[in-house]
Amino acid sequence: MPRIEAADGTALYVKDWGQGRPVVLIHGWPLNADSWEHQALHLARAGHRVIAYDRRGFGRSEQPWEGYNYDTLSDDLAAVIDGLALQDAAIVGFSMGGGEVARYMSRHQGRGVRKAALLGSIAPYLMGEGGATPEILQGMQAAIVKDRPEFLKGFFKNFYGQGLISGVSEGVLHWSLHMALLASPQATIACIDAWQEDFRPDMAAFQVPTLVIHGDKDAIVPIEPTGRTAARMIPQAKYIEYDGAPHGFLATHAERATQDLLDFLS
Repeated sequence: MPRIEAADGTALYVKDWGQGRPVVLIHGWPLNADSWEHQALHLARAGHRVIAYDRRGFGRSEQPWEGYNYDTLSDDLAAVIDGLALQDAAIVGFSMGGGEVARYMSRHQGRGVRKAALLGSIAPYLMGEGGATPEILQGMQAAIVKDRPEFLKGFFKNFYGQGLISGVSEGVLHWSLHMALLASPQATIACIDAWQEDFRPDMAAFQVPTLVIHGDKDAIVPIEPTGRTAARMIPQAKYIEYDGAPHGFLATHAERATQDLLDFLS
C-alpha cells in the first residue's frame, strides 16, 4: 500500500483497492481505515476505486505531536487526493471524518470532488443545542489519560448501542478496541479538542450532491445539531435517517449503509 506525504512531511498510510471512479473514505475516531472494511470491499467489487487512509496519529500513519486540527486534517485529505491524482472523486466522511469533508469543501474548494457524503458526521456543529458540551469532552480526555484501554472498551459499547439497540458481535468490539489502541495517546486526546470546531460556515461550500445519513439513537454524535442540521443547510442533500440506529451503524447496519452508499454513487 502507498504512503502519501502530507504538507508537513507526515507519512499517511493509504489503502487503494479496485478500479473505476474513486471513492475516498475518511474514518471516525478513534478507529482507522480498516473500519471501512465492509463498505470498501463491496464498493471495490462494484467497480469503484476505493481509497481509505489512516488519519495522522492513528493506525499505521505517522504519529506527529501536533496537527490535530481541521485545517491540517483537511490538508492531509488534499495531500491524498493530489498524491493519487484523483479526479471526479466522491469523498465520504464518517463521524469525525465528516469534519475533514466539510473543511476540504471550503478550504480546498471541493477540488476534484463530484459527490460528498456525511455519515454519522459531527458537521455542522457538534456543540450546538442538544449536542456535546466542553465538560463532556474534557471528561473524556481525563478518562483517556487515566486509563485509555478501559475508557475505550466502555466507549465502544455506547458507540455500537450494545445491549440497548442492535449491537455487534464480541469480535467487532475486540477488533474496534485493537484499532483504537494503535493510535497515539496524543492524537486520541488532541482530536477531541477539534470536535468543537464550528463547520456551519463550511456548509455553503457543498455545491455537489451530498448524502447525509444519521442514526436517530446516536449516543455519541447527537442527531439534531449534526445530521438533521446538515441536511437542512446543504441544498443538494439526500437525507436518510436510520430508525433505531446507533453511532456505529456502518457495522450494526452494514448492509443497508453499504447499499445506500452504492445507490448514491451510481
